[in-house]
Amino acid sequence: MRRYITPSRGTRCVDQSSWFLTVQYSLKSIFLPRFHTRETSGSRALSGIRHSLFSASLLIEMEINLGKLAFDIDFHPSENLVASGLIDGDLHLYRYSSDNTNSDPVRVLEVHAHTESCRAARFINGGRAVLTGSPDFSILATDVETGSTIARLDNAHEAAVNRLINLTESTVASGDDDGCIKVWDTRERSCCNSFEAHEDYISDITFASDAMKILATSGDGTLSVCNLRRNKVQAQSEFSEDELLSVVLMKNGRKVVCGSQTGILLLYSWGCFKDCSDRFVDLASNSIDTMLKLDEDRIITGSENGMINLVGILPNRIIEPIAEHSEYPVERLAFSHDRKFLGSIGHDQMLKLWDLDNILQGSRSTQRNETGVVANDGDSDDGDEMDVDNSASKFSKGNKRKNASNGHAVGDSNNFFADL
Repeated sequence: MRRYITPSRGTRCVDQSSWFLTVQYSLKSIFLPRFHTRETSGSRALSGIRHSLFSASLLIEMEINLGKLAFDIDFHPSENLVASGLIDGDLHLYRYSSDNTNSDPVRVLEVHAHTESCRAARFINGGRAVLTGSPDFSILATDVETGSTIARLDNAHEAAVNRLINLTESTVASGDDDGCIKVWDTRERSCCNSFEAHEDYISDITFASDAMKILATSGDGTLSVCNLRRNKVQAQSEFSEDELLSVVLMKNGRKVVCGSQTGILLLYSWGCFKDCSDRFVDLASNSIDTMLKLDEDRIITGSENGMINLVGILPNRIIEPIAEHSEYPVERLAFSHDRKFLGSIGHDQMLKLWDLDNILQGSRSTQRNETGVVANDGDSDDGDEMDVDNSASKFSKGNKRKNASNGHAVGDSNNFFADL
């Protein structure tokens, strides 16, 4: 079984029991010194207001004890439902209330979806089904109403399925532990594209819909751009010093922001993916495992230390820490369909729903009273458009990749989506 462990994150061993995760983090805190970088104004700001923040108005709206370690969450596109994929292979579906009645979320569905852990979960087909991926190489489509299996592809990938993302109404993409990305067309009912983009696991995927390009980060320390129209890996960054764990598109598609294992944010300009144009280090020493785009200027980050931060991009600054999930790493963040709630999961086996209105009110107040720390960005006003097409560069380690510059059209895959 392939491992899924990164050195500084420590406990991404997805096929072990959840108690092992807590023990390993406890031992780490006792016997291993914490890695520290130089103290920055951002880190001083975090430490200065961390304790006072969470006794104020930004309280947990709802909390769900999942009972097992969760690896992914996703909200229904139109209803008050949230899905979670667990370490034991289960898929849980909860219904929550959006009013102020303080009613607890209710579990409406529990399905043993996979023989191994459920690493990825996404609502598809307008919320009528949930797609899940697993280290058992399978992708499963489950009916939201009945919990019955709509379709299962037992050999979707040749390695553990690690990420799933919706591309369009009829296409989804999946990424595995060997660095392969596949695109599935629900109308054609098959896999239509396959990109051998990376040498290590796919950590995150996002989609530039205007350009029809998939952007992915990987444990090999690179960012890739896969062109769906030309069916090839169009560009790939140089190897960074550590693993890239998360990715978002910002500034109306002109900037790509990647979170790294050491907590540094790497900013790339669209069309110039070989090397980053800027680095933001004020979150350094804690890996940025997950990110959400709040708007074109702000992102929400989830870190290894359990902190959830609101971060400004160009100018680069920590606007404020907005929540503390727990003392353990934040695994995933997601918005509810109406953006009333921010959902977070971590290694404490809890799913927490935070009132996003409180977060936005706090950030507006902070922006009025704070000048922030601005990082240099010589091309913050660059005019590169989303459809700029740069051919992939050849790098010093490029000869180690297998078919890294070519995608593969697949026309004879299993009839997976036949019943969707």
